[in-house]
Amino acid sequence: MPQPPIPAQTARASHLGDLLSIGEVAHRSGVARSALRYYEEQGLIRAERTSGGTRRYRRSVLRRLAFVKAAQRIGLSLEEVRDELAALPPDRSPTGEDWDRVVAAWQARIDERIDGLRRMREALAGCVGCGCLSLTKCGVYNPGDVAAEEGAGARMLREL
Repeated sequence: MPQPPIPAQTARASHLGDLLSIGEVAHRSGVARSALRYYEEQGLIRAERTSGGTRRYRRSVLRRLAFVKAAQRIGLSLEEVRDELAALPPDRSPTGEDWDRVVAAWQARIDERIDGLRRMREALAGCVGCGCLSLTKCGVYNPGDVAAEEGAGARMLREL
């Protein structure tokens, strides 16, 4: 006759049943399993482990992953994303106040990118049909290229 489970094991098993597997998180978030493991390594998300070492994620990780993806779309590096996430609660979905704080910084970043893209569009409009295609003459293709002055080739590698 099997023995009844120890209460702590029952609670742990029940708790883990509420969590998502790495496959479920990957499917629901659209983030590859390898990326999930990397994000965990980098401290962007957290996983609990079963007794067998399998990763299990709280549902709030889906919101954090959406945050990571949005931050990457506006050009934040993973280091910057980690800094932003450090200001948010780790085990619950952010509140409206939490988002307001983040959104203010993101809006400034987005505005900078929009301004840069507008300048690029204006510069490209002047290049259409100019035919310069010269790294030394065209500031759009590679402004400030000091290596171009020495000619073509892998000159920078020799300096290492």
